[in-house]
Amino acid sequence: MVISVLSVVVILGSLGVSAARSVQYSAINCRKHSAVLTDFGAIGDGKTSNTKAFNYAIRNLSQYANDGGALLVVPPGKWLTGSFNLTSHFTLFIQEDAVILGSQDESEWPQLPVLPSYGIGRDHPTTYERTSSLIFGTNLIDVVITGDNGTIDGQGSYWWDKEKKKELKLSRPFMIEIMYSDQIQISNLTLLNSPNWFVHPIYSSNIIIQGMTILAPVDSPNTDGIDPDSCNNTRIQDCYIVSGDDCVAVKSGIDEYGIKFGMPTKHLIIRRLTCISPYSAMIAIGSEMSGGIQDVRAEDNIAINTESAVRIKTGVGRGAYVKDIFVKGMNLSTMKYVFWMTGSYGSHSDHGFDPKALPNITGINYRDVTATNVTYSASLDGITNDPFTRICISNVNIQLSEQKKKPQWNCTDIAGITSNVTPQACDLLPEKKEYDCPYPNDKLPIDNVQLKTCTI
Repeated sequence: MVISVLSVVVILGSLGVSAARSVQYSAINCRKHSAVLTDFGAIGDGKTSNTKAFNYAIRNLSQYANDGGALLVVPPGKWLTGSFNLTSHFTLFIQEDAVILGSQDESEWPQLPVLPSYGIGRDHPTTYERTSSLIFGTNLIDVVITGDNGTIDGQGSYWWDKEKKKELKLSRPFMIEIMYSDQIQISNLTLLNSPNWFVHPIYSSNIIIQGMTILAPVDSPNTDGIDPDSCNNTRIQDCYIVSGDDCVAVKSGIDEYGIKFGMPTKHLIIRRLTCISPYSAMIAIGSEMSGGIQDVRAEDNIAINTESAVRIKTGVGRGAYVKDIFVKGMNLSTMKYVFWMTGSYGSHSDHGFDPKALPNITGINYRDVTATNVTYSASLDGITNDPFTRICISNVNIQLSEQKKKPQWNCTDIAGITSNVTPQACDLLPEKKEYDCPYPNDKLPIDNVQLKTCTI
C-alpha cells in the first residue's frame, strides 16, 4: 500500500513537468490533483484491454477525495475497456482525439442486481441480474465526466446483433449509469453506438448534462439518448442527439415495482435540444412512470425527421401520475405527429401489475409551436374512465405534408382547451380566445448552479 501511494505521488508530482499545454474546462468543481491514464499502464492501441488500468487509476485517485479531489486525463488514443467504476469528488476528462472503446468481451462486464424500480431485467424479464454499464457509479458525491469533445464509442453493434439473435442471457449494458448519487455533471463529449441507453442517471439529484453529441443508427434498438430516471433537479441543455429510440426519455420505474419504490422524477428542464429520431420521440415521458413525474419544463427544442415531439406514454397498471408538464417554443420539421399521448402503452414488466392502478395524467401544457411537413397534428388517447385532464395547447401553427391524413386530430378520453391552433383541434379541446398556456416564471434550483472555470 505504501509503495502504491508513493508511486501515485511521484506520478502527480511529475505531471506538471511533462504536460505540454494547459487545458481549461467548465465543471461543478475543480480538482486539486490530476494524473494521466498512461501512468497506470494503459495502452491506447484500440486492441489492448485497459479495464484494469481504468479501475486501478480511479481506485488510487480516490484517496484524494477529501483533499480537493482528483482528475484522470484520458489522452489521445483508442482505449479499449470493459466496465469501470467512478469515485466521489472525481473528474474523468477525455481529451480531444481520445476514444474510449467499449469492449466486446462479455467477461469484462460484471453483473449487477436489477434495478429495484424495474424489478426484473429489461431485455430479459425472467432474469434478476443485469450487465453493468460501461462507465458506472453508485452512492457518489460530486462526479464529473467531461472533456474537450473526446469520444466514447460503445461498439454497440455486437450487442444489438446478439440480442436480435437471442444469444444474450442478461440485459444489454448502458453506456453511462450513475445511481444513488448527488452532484453529477456529464458534458462536452461525443457518445457513439451505445449497446442500450446512452446516459442513465437514476435515483440521483442535482444533475447537469450539457454540450453532448449522441449518435446511433436510427434503426438501432433502444438507444435512448438521455434517460433521467427517478431523479430530482436535473438540467439537460445544448445537446444534439440522433437515435434509434427516444432522444430524451423521462422515467421513474415500472408497474408494481415503480409504485413500491415510489421515487418520482421532478424538477427537470430540457432546453435547446436538437433531435433526429424517425421512429421515436424527441422527448418521451414514460412509459415507465410508476414512481410519478412532475414539473418537467421543455423550452426552445428542435426535432427534425422525428416521429413525435413530446410524447406521453402510460397505461393501465402504471399507477402514479404525470402532471405539471410545460412545453414552450418547439420548432419541428418532418414529423408524423406533433402531439401524441397514449393511455394504452401495453408493455409490462411481468404479470404482477395491478389492473386497478390507473395513472393520473393532468396539467399538460404546450405553447408556441411551429411545425412543417406533418402527417398527423395529434393523437391524444386517454384511458376509459380515467381521462387525461387539463390539457392546454396554444399558439400553434402546423403545416401539413402532402401525405397528410384525416382526421388530423384524433382524441378520446381527454379534456382541456386550445387557443390559436391551426389546424383546428378536436371538439374535446374547445377554443378559448386569446389565451396563453402557462409556463413557470421561477427558476429551478439546478439553474442557479454556475460552473467554475478549471485548468488542467
